[in-house]
Amino acid sequence: MDSGNTAWVLTSTALVLFMTLPGLAMFYGGLVQQKNLLSVIMHCVAIACLASVFWMVCGYSLAFTPGGPWIGDLSKALLTSVTRDSRTDAIPEMAVVMFQMTFAIITPALIVGAFVERVKFNAVLAFSALWLLLVYTPVAHWIWGGGWLAQLGVMDFAGGIVVHATAGVSALMFARAVGPRSGFPRHLDPPHNPAMTAIGAGMLWVGWYGFNGGSALAANGDAAMAITVTHLSACAAGITWTLLEWFKFKRPSLMGAVTGVVAGLATVTPASGFIGPIGGSALGIAGGAICFLCVEPVKYRLKIDDSLDVFAVHGVGGMLGVLLAAVFAATSLGGTGYPITNGWAAQLGVQALGLGAVVAWTVVATAAILFVCSKLIGLRASDTAIEDGLDLSSHGERASPM
Repeated sequence: MDSGNTAWVLTSTALVLFMTLPGLAMFYGGLVQQKNLLSVIMHCVAIACLASVFWMVCGYSLAFTPGGPWIGDLSKALLTSVTRDSRTDAIPEMAVVMFQMTFAIITPALIVGAFVERVKFNAVLAFSALWLLLVYTPVAHWIWGGGWLAQLGVMDFAGGIVVHATAGVSALMFARAVGPRSGFPRHLDPPHNPAMTAIGAGMLWVGWYGFNGGSALAANGDAAMAITVTHLSACAAGITWTLLEWFKFKRPSLMGAVTGVVAGLATVTPASGFIGPIGGSALGIAGGAICFLCVEPVKYRLKIDDSLDVFAVHGVGGMLGVLLAAVFAATSLGGTGYPITNGWAAQLGVQALGLGAVVAWTVVATAAILFVCSKLIGLRASDTAIEDGLDLSSHGERASPM
């Protein structure tokens, strides 16, 4: 056992959980009305608990045992065969189990931002459980568990496809299915606490070092470079988003700056272990600009109330990073090179194939899950519950002014 690598993976596990609780909960919570703050935090807490139990029961086994090209097997169900002496790359396998568990937690939690302020709590639980089983776990196996996309050579270091593309596409579909908030798109109440959102974004930023750097599963040069390019991408995207907002609206906003930072973090995620500082900065600029340009079309052309821009920021950013990884992984740009031997153009084709296949599967599986949930329990809270606020109507609590 390598104690240094083990310590880094355990630390990264804590950092990734920190991204969801309290980071994502505060980031999303500050953007809603105060009467819905506790419901957003409750969604994140409940998903964390649900996903953790699911991962122990069958998720890890189905995602990370050899099985076949499409799904793993149940040889490690309930983790009974993962002992203190089990090893993965000279670190305890249980450390890998926990690290990957935190990814399974944050991915469905990202979708929360699409349906805040109007969703039934039992619909959140049912959707999240089915989504983990039918979307997240198979895709994780395809790419990280030795499945068919891994065998093709798809590059996804920390989750541009597995996390951001799946969550972004599903968020857009859920938002469309549950319907818009009252007053959408031009007469919505402003965020009740932008400072909370900015603090949550800072927590996400720090936690992302474990998200990307920890995916090296070692305390080495790959981890150090992944953290470096992650930071550079966040900074470049934050600057880009702020300048575009300043130019368009004649004033820069704190909400725009932190949203740009998160867009840069999402964009660099799939490429972070394969690129150098030039690539990290370039991905940040591209992510900040393209994600910024995608926000309004979702709301005003597609007329979908993706409330907290999950698709435009995470979905678009993650997909963009997956494709640009094929360009900036070139050794001439400070990258590591490619798993296939035919250069960046061939790798770009592999990346596009993998991304397209996952998006198609996500659309089909999510549509089925939403259909079942809507028929059995319904998705949207009643008008009275929405008017009262989900904090009170769903949970019997109210948040004090902050």
